[in-house]
Amino acid sequence: MSSQLVILSMLFGATAGAFLPRIAHRLTVPFGSPARSACGRCGRAYPSGAAGWLHTGPACGVGGHWPTVTFAVIAGALAAALGPVPQLPVHLLAAIPGLLLAMIDLGCLRLPDRLVGVFVLVGGIPLALLAPDRIVPALAAGLLVGAAYLAIALLPGHGLGLGDVKLGAALAFLLGFAGWPAVAVCLGTAHLLNGVVAAWLLVTRKGRPIPFGPALLAGFLLAATTV
Repeated sequence: MSSQLVILSMLFGATAGAFLPRIAHRLTVPFGSPARSACGRCGRAYPSGAAGWLHTGPACGVGGHWPTVTFAVIAGALAAALGPVPQLPVHLLAAIPGLLLAMIDLGCLRLPDRLVGVFVLVGGIPLALLAPDRIVPALAAGLLVGAAYLAIALLPGHGLGLGDVKLGAALAFLLGFAGWPAVAVCLGTAHLLNGVVAAWLLVTRKGRPIPFGPALLAGFLLAATTV
């Protein structure tokens, strides 16, 4: 493990993470609603164009600095686990839309399709170029998990949304390049984490919907760094 690589990766993560709060805040809206054109807390209109999206630091106090710290830790963990391999920059770039998805799902129980698509493209295209012989197993993993999650989502009283189905299929596809054990670790971790959260809410009698996206993405990170 190169300490310089870990430090550089953490700097990248901290820098990228600083831009995430405003983007996440603007996209944390109900399904079918357009992105926020003004701050949800103070009502100040955002500038048009890129200036309205690219801004460092908390979004008017919303979000705090935790995305910066979180992304730095994630980037450092990826660098420490993977080392100087071609897959490292792929995972670092894919972590940007990944963390955004987690933030949005925590805020409004929604996983925007376009952002899931960006996540798949950023991670999937480079991985396919690096390991073309693994494309078929990766597609098989994505289709199998997507079909299984869709069946669960269609059951009465299900706990999955269609966004969870799409994200689960996307993560299985990306991890399919590493093999089925990585897919199993991701999904197993995700369901274990959400099970613990559900049990805690039951004990504390705080009935509320539980976002599944953050648990899926946490499972993806664990699989990517351990398998």
